[in-house]
Amino acid sequence: MQALKEWSVVCRALEEGRQTVLLRKGGILEFREGFEVKHDRFMLFPTYEHQSKEHLQPDYAGRLDAVLKEQPAGGANVLASYAEARLVREISDASVLKKLKKYHVWNESYVNARMAYNPKKPMSVILVRVYNLDKPITVENRPEWAGCKSWIPVDLQAAGRPAVDDVTFAKISSDVMEALK
Repeated sequence: MQALKEWSVVCRALEEGRQTVLLRKGGILEFREGFEVKHDRFMLFPTYEHQSKEHLQPDYAGRLDAVLKEQPAGGANVLASYAEARLVREISDASVLKKLKKYHVWNESYVNARMAYNPKKPMSVILVRVYNLDKPITVENRPEWAGCKSWIPVDLQAAGRPAVDDVTFAKISSDVMEALK
């Protein structure tokens, strides 16, 4: 299985059911091509760079300190969840993203900054169903995983329980699809 590198605070929001939509534009190494959802099932690989309270909605900004304190030491990382991409849309109109505010933890200022980055490329909106692992997996970071790239090969298989129940996820899915019409 592949893994998607994502801010640790976003991984936590996904695992807690606070977030169900990923907004991706691509990293520096993906500037020309933009972000692409290459896998419909993937591990979530928490990263600890580039995150800031100033980029988060006020209701979730306070979680960042706790998440950062849990950063594994010694070049290891802990994978605690995986996701399934249930819907992928490319959006070029920032006003559409305002309708999705309650489904992610980025604040409007950061969403606008991400939209402005590489403006010829659309923002990928990915509705994900997240599963928390019964037993998190500790991996040693590899040099080839470093850098601003989205996808890395972790070669793991995992099973888990949904972060949100079926009824709640069905409602969220309906709301997100309506917002993206």
